[in-house]
Amino acid sequence: MYIPNGTGERRPDVLCAAIQEISFAALVTPHADGMEINHLPWLVRREGANVILEAHVARANAHWRLGGFQSVAIFQGPHAYVSPSFYPSKAEDGRVVPTWTYITVHAHGMLETIEDPRWISTHLESLTQQHESARPDPWKVSDAPVAYLSALKRGVVGLRLSVEKLEGKWKVNQNKSDADMRGTIDGLSRESEAGGHIAGALAGYLDQD
Repeated sequence: MYIPNGTGERRPDVLCAAIQEISFAALVTPHADGMEINHLPWLVRREGANVILEAHVARANAHWRLGGFQSVAIFQGPHAYVSPSFYPSKAEDGRVVPTWTYITVHAHGMLETIEDPRWISTHLESLTQQHESARPDPWKVSDAPVAYLSALKRGVVGLRLSVEKLEGKWKVNQNKSDADMRGTIDGLSRESEAGGHIAGALAGYLDQD
């Protein structure tokens, strides 16, 4: 990934927190006949200094047959169009153009496939808990009939990505003046929920100054 100076993020704690918050990524696996790409929900775990990503696919999905291939999971975080009209400097000399601001994390590693029923059960329970625990009446895997679940699990294969390279890009207008960054924050906050999320990242950079 092209990462200009000032936009890179390599701190594992920050990157893992972003992965957990985004929790959905495109898995890309090149192979002899081309490239397999699927979009999946993920869990992230830390094993000491190692980062592990876990997901699952339907057995009918050919991606699980690519165990042993180098792969990358691409987590696309909040992003938004930035209009030149957000910048106070537009009124000074007009030397401004549109851009796109975004947060993304790439996780590279060897893909493994897992067919152990106990692993699959634990994985599905953990993934469900991650997305249900904050709800007023959280659904649990055990709420579904055992026979129904057993049939579904037989049609699922687990995926594990042992991360060898983890990199992030926070393109949040760091190269702009404080005034233009504040203008961007105000403009994005008014336009959309996604804009509000990325505006929060911009505000974090201003707070560091």
